[in-house]
Amino acid sequence: MNTSTTGGTGTSTGTGTVRYLEIAEALRREILSGELPVGAHLPSESDLAARWSASRGTVRQAVATLAAEGLIGSRQGARRIVLRRERRHSFGELNSFAQWAEGLGHRAAGRFLSRTRRPATTEEADRLALAPGTRILAVLRLRLLDGEPTMVERTAYADWVAAAVEALPADCRSVMDSLAEGSGIVAHYGEHLIDALPAGSEDARLLEVRRGSPLLRQRHVSATAAGRPIEWSDDRYRAGSVTFSVSNSSVATPLERRVGDH
Repeated sequence: MNTSTTGGTGTSTGTGTVRYLEIAEALRREILSGELPVGAHLPSESDLAARWSASRGTVRQAVATLAAEGLIGSRQGARRIVLRRERRHSFGELNSFAQWAEGLGHRAAGRFLSRTRRPATTEEADRLALAPGTRILAVLRLRLLDGEPTMVERTAYADWVAAAVEALPADCRSVMDSLAEGSGIVAHYGEHLIDALPAGSEDARLLEVRRGSPLLRQRHVSATAAGRPIEWSDDRYRAGSVTFSVSNSSVATPLERRVGDH
């Protein structure tokens, strides 16, 4: 959920923490609206500090927030470059990674790194509604956006889907789209768990980040219209590559907070 605050050039109405969030939100709106287009220079820290009647330390916090989101890049001299508009992934619809990316005008790609048949772990068997020890297909896959490594997928496919996934080409654009088109296996339901974790050695190498860098993790199970589980996946995104969006209301609240759910 995003909470917007109104920025301005007057004095701060809250603490320093609130102030840097106000500045970050105002700059974020300018980037997303196109007022600060991709490739443009962000105003200098001194200019932003004067505009907002804020300290340079507060401005640096605001700029660091946008850099962590991937909206602006590293320094060129004393100024930063606007990299892109926000890549927001909503859970309101069950779309594949490729469908989501291409819907925003990005180029999606992927490649299988390994496909191995093995007995399901206890968690995999539980998530896929399989008997303990049932053999599943374990897949390691790298996803790219516009040629950049963006996400590492570790997916367990149910036994009844395994052969169809094994038959897909190594550079398959979208497993779920291919299963729907070639085998009539369509995902109608998804449950998602979102948290963060540090990059291990393999994730760091594949995503081209330092070991220990923060990653956004989305774990999800996809099922058919009849409720039969298709896949249980652990997807790890490079920081700043995507923003997840959840809309709710006092009547319908699809987002549930959980503490320490593993």
